Amino acid sequence: MSNKICELPEGYRPSSEEQFMNEYQKEYFRRKLLKWKDHIMREREESLRYIQEDGKECVEAGDRAASETGLTYELRSKERAHKLVSKIENALKKIQEGTYGYCEETGEPIAIERLEARPVALLSLEAQERHEKQERIKSDDEEK
Repeated sequence: MSNKICELPEGYRPSSEEQFMNEYQKEYFRRKLLKWKDHIMREREESLRYIQEDGKECVEAGDRAASETGLTYELRSKERAHKLVSKIENALKKIQEGTYGYCEETGEPIAIERLEARPVALLSLEAQERHEKQERIKSDDEEK
């Protein structure tokens, strides 16, 4: 999955002015996703060390309660990181398959600006907004 697509020009940034998901854009997002995944994995390792070390130091009840709160936070954070790594791996697979950057609902290109902000986006902004609106309506209906 780490097969480089092409060499990027120094300082390259994708633009909506160029052909969508050309080789430069694919390589740019591949590198961005790999860097993000690496960062998350390092944070997970630090979190794991914290969990292992923190359990050894608690003696008093107050310390124990604070420690358990910290551990709960760390475990939730670890779970979110695991889900995000899975999304990143899915995006990397899509780059390899040639389907990255296209809305799963409409098949239309997802705006470069959206992919810059959320490289694991599966829906265009418009499709995401429709999806969220439908979720709110469903949630409101369930509350009644």
